Amino acid sequence: MYDAIVIGSGISGGWAAKELCDLGLKTLVLERGRNIEHIKDYPTATMNPWDFPHRGENTAEIIKENPVVSKCYAFTEDTRQFFVKDPEHPYVQEKPFDWIRGYQVGGKSITWGRACQRWSDFEFTSPLRFGYAIDWPIRYKDLAPWYGHVERFAGICGSKDGLEALPDGDYLPPFEMSCVEADIQQKIRANYKDRFMVHSRWAHLTKPNQIHLDQGRGQCQARDLCTRGCPFGGYFSSVSSTLPWAKKTGNLTIRPFSVVHSIIYDESKQKASGVRVIDSNTKESTDFFAKVIFVNAACLNTNLILLNSTSSRFPNGLGNDNGLLGKFMAFHNYRASAGGEYPGFEDRYIYGRNPTNPIIANYRNMHKKDTDYLGGFLTFVWSHRSAAAMDDLTDGIGSSYKKDLTEPGPWMAGMFMQGETIPRESNHVKLSKDLKDPWGIPQLTTSIDYDENADKMVLDFLTQSAEMLEKAGCKNIHTQDTKQAPGLDIHEMGGCRMGRDPKDSLLNEWNQLHHCKNVFVTDGACMTSTGNQSPSILYMAFAARAAHHAVEEMKKGNL
Repeated sequence: MYDAIVIGSGISGGWAAKELCDLGLKTLVLERGRNIEHIKDYPTATMNPWDFPHRGENTAEIIKENPVVSKCYAFTEDTRQFFVKDPEHPYVQEKPFDWIRGYQVGGKSITWGRACQRWSDFEFTSPLRFGYAIDWPIRYKDLAPWYGHVERFAGICGSKDGLEALPDGDYLPPFEMSCVEADIQQKIRANYKDRFMVHSRWAHLTKPNQIHLDQGRGQCQARDLCTRGCPFGGYFSSVSSTLPWAKKTGNLTIRPFSVVHSIIYDESKQKASGVRVIDSNTKESTDFFAKVIFVNAACLNTNLILLNSTSSRFPNGLGNDNGLLGKFMAFHNYRASAGGEYPGFEDRYIYGRNPTNPIIANYRNMHKKDTDYLGGFLTFVWSHRSAAAMDDLTDGIGSSYKKDLTEPGPWMAGMFMQGETIPRESNHVKLSKDLKDPWGIPQLTTSIDYDENADKMVLDFLTQSAEMLEKAGCKNIHTQDTKQAPGLDIHEMGGCRMGRDPKDSLLNEWNQLHHCKNVFVTDGACMTSTGNQSPSILYMAFAARAAHHAVEEMKKGNL
């Protein structure tokens, strides 16, 4: 018997475990994948490009065997050990959806993008103001202290900019912009009164504080090899930060190779009593019991677990009295990008390998609806020196050829979007009625796609970004809409959304199931709408806040 069980060891699960253990609860963390230990289990972290048989690239055979995960930018020869291969956990796609997963202790926190912008009140109030989702049961002021709590511990670099759309946080010094990015920033400032390009807000230790050193972490070395796992602990992950910290309390037990089948509901006590687990290797079933349960299996797997947690009281899934569990799924729109050549600055180069991107805060549909679509988008900005053009080399052999190869080509710059999508009941996940996975659990069926609103946003982003680049002096600008399927954003959200009324939501303002108060959901499944900012720092804040509320309620005897 444990005080608490946390399902999942990724970003939100790690935070739930850390807080619960700090508050004195004996906590069991269930992870369906293998164990990972910081530094020890980063086998490629310090390898050179020539140390890999295929120089880091995937072979045709690997791509053929993994048509979904091989689309992910981070799935390469040096990182494949941190991703789920397609045959390992099958699912049903009613509509194309690329489900990218990482089953190991630490989950996707080892390979995540690390961008960490706070939501503003625009994101919490827009669904109600513009009528495209139910009202969030909280506002920015409810999360602000918890944002600060997790930022100080995780270590987020950034700048204080005083923007309505991107509230300031408790930041370490930012990575400096390149000369080209700084020039673009100045040109945007000169040409637009409503658009603001600021330093990146990223989970990297640019200047560690004592709390980070106490975790055993060190300064980011600007290697930009983050998805291999960082032996310096330079970026935040569960395995470098929250889980080792929780372990030091003596209250943590981690059980890898534990595929969660369902949450056990005690009808006599009218609350959840434990979790049923299938050993991923032996296929044996074991039940674990606790007073409180946090579900942090990552959005789609959290929906799967809750849908599979049936009983006489909840025949359609735990807490699913209104039949909305698995519905109103949403995600971030990453389809659009623009870029081109940036003349000048040929005497300047990059310093290190900056693992971050400057950002342009959302400038659409904030105080009022000013476009023909709903929602807004964040813009990431990039720049780099291109390789020398082979056609420009004077000789094809000898010392002069080698010298020419060392000279970089012109600067390139561009922008890509992270756009809000609108939750729709028709976008849903459900359990397959006839197909099961290797552990005897129904396969998840995804039915999620874009809509006209998303297409209009893409068009606006492409038009505005090309215009901004042109005014900045960019040449030969090209734009692209990849039309990629949902999923590659790896920001799936919803299905077990928060709300004020049990009739149209699953969770209350504390991330508790309305109808089963000792079960909390603080990963992407809890999201009522997507906003335009990167969501992981929000999940961290939700998890920390909910953990403290759970302990307070336990002390009162309410759980």
